[in-house]
Amino acid sequence: MKLEQFVMERMQSTWENIVKFNLSESGVHPVALGELVPSAAGREELLTLELGYGQSNGTADLRNTIAEMYQGADDSNVLVTTGTSEANFLATWSIVEPGDEVIMILPNYMQTWGVARGFGGQIKEVPLIEEMNWAPDLDEFESLLSSKTKLIIVCNPNNPTGAILTEAEMDRITEGARRVGAWLLADEVYRGAERERPITPSFWGRYEKVIVTAGLSKAYGLPGLRIGWIVGPSEIVTKAWSYHDYTTIGPSALSDRLARVALAPDNRRKLLARTREILNNNFPVLRKWVDSYGGMFSVVEPQAGAIAYLRYDLDMESLDFVERLRDQKSVLLVPGEHFHMKNYLRVGFGSQPEHLREALELISSFVSDLP
Repeated sequence: MKLEQFVMERMQSTWENIVKFNLSESGVHPVALGELVPSAAGREELLTLELGYGQSNGTADLRNTIAEMYQGADDSNVLVTTGTSEANFLATWSIVEPGDEVIMILPNYMQTWGVARGFGGQIKEVPLIEEMNWAPDLDEFESLLSSKTKLIIVCNPNNPTGAILTEAEMDRITEGARRVGAWLLADEVYRGAERERPITPSFWGRYEKVIVTAGLSKAYGLPGLRIGWIVGPSEIVTKAWSYHDYTTIGPSALSDRLARVALAPDNRRKLLARTREILNNNFPVLRKWVDSYGGMFSVVEPQAGAIAYLRYDLDMESLDFVERLRDQKSVLLVPGEHFHMKNYLRVGFGSQPEHLREALELISSFVSDLP
C-alpha cells in the first residue's frame, strides 16, 4: 500500500494552530468542557474515572446510544472509532481490494479518495453541478455503474459545498448500488449541522450494504474528543473492528465517557441547537461580505455545515491565493485545488462572529493589494 499525501489535512495540520485566523476549519467554535459538563457533581464523577484502556469498539452504553439514532440498528451495528477519519479509513480498508472500481461523488472530503487509491481501487468520479445548486450528475453516475463497482462514496451533507441530497437523489444512488451489488459508504459527519431545515435523512436502512460514518467533530462542536463511529451490517462492523486493532486499538476512556454525556438525548438537542444558532448568526456575515464584491466572489448558499465554497474571478491559482494570504495576513483558507478544482476557496464560518469579521477584513485587505 502506498498512500498519496492528503494535502488538505497536511496543510491544516501544519498551519491551523499557528495562524491568527483559521477559516480552514469546517466545524463550529468548539464546546468547552465546562459547558458540556456544567454541574459540579458531573465534574466530580469525571475525577473518579480510571484512565485505563477502554472497550476497544466503544462501551456498550455508547454503542447503544449511537444505535438509537439509526432506526433498526443495535450495538452490533456500531463500531466507535477515533474520529470520523478513522471510521472512513477502516470502512474503506474493509472493502476495497486492488483493481476494484470505486465511484465517488466529487467534490468530497478527499480522505476516502486517497485511501481507496492506496488500497488499489480505481476511482470513477461523478461531479456535483454548481448550476444545479451542487446536485450530482446522476445520469453520469448511472453510466459508470458496472459489475466491477465495489464501492460508492458520498458525503451528505457535502464537504465542501454544504449541499444536501434530496430524498429522490438518495434513492436513485441507493438503487444504483443495489443494482450492481456495490457497497455504499455515506460520510454523514455534517448531519445535524443544517442551517434552516430538519436533520438530513440518513442513508442507513435504505439498503443492506450501506455503511454510515459520522462523529462528534462537526455538528456537535466536539472535535477534540476524537470520537467517530461506523454504523453498518454486523459482519462489516466485526471486520472493521479487527482492522481497528492495527490502528488506534480503541477510543480513550475519557472521550468515550464524555461522548455518552454529549449524546444523551437532552444534551444532543442542546448541542445541535447551539450549532444551528452559530451557523445562522454567522452565515449572513459571510453572505454580506461576498455580495459586497459584486461578482468577484460568489457562492451557492450551503444548506448545512460551517463551510461555504466560494467561486472567485481572479487570475490567480487558489493554492497561491491561500499561501500568500496565510503569509501576509495570517488567515488560513482551503484552496479549491485540494478538491481538484480551480478558482474556488472553502471558507469556514463557524468561529466566533468577531473573529470571522476580522478575518474577512484581512482577506479584503489582501485582495485590495493584488495587482
